[in-house]
Amino acid sequence: MLSLPLRLRPGRVRAAPLLHPAALRRAAAGDGPGRGPAVPRAEQAHKVVASYKPSKFDKKILLWTGRFKTEEEIPPRIPPEMLDRARNKARVKACYIMIGLSIVACFAVIASAKKAAARHESLTSWNLAKKEKWRKEAALVAESKPK
Repeated sequence: MLSLPLRLRPGRVRAAPLLHPAALRRAAAGDGPGRGPAVPRAEQAHKVVASYKPSKFDKKILLWTGRFKTEEEIPPRIPPEMLDRARNKARVKACYIMIGLSIVACFAVIASAKKAAARHESLTSWNLAKKEKWRKEAALVAESKPK
């Protein structure tokens, strides 16, 4: 092993070991001396204790987020972290859908406003017509009341 100086405080130097890249890979894989055979990454990821029984809605979230392909693949108990990740992914997907729908709604409002402007309609003219109608109705009611 090679040693490189590692500065701790001004004026003090300590040597730190430098590992060869192959040694780093072996250490990460668990093939180093005194260690057992390397465990595949897929098995390492599922070593969390599965302590949550998913409901039907949770299963739909797991399917919608792509964690499982079919409902039969979902185990009877899953780790809570898996469900949290699926819920977060579903939340983000739902937000993207709402953003898309909002943009579509904006364009629909713009199109309808352009059509109304072509017919010479506006909110002001609608409001004035409505108030005129109310005034006429109030006048009719006032005339029909006996004094």
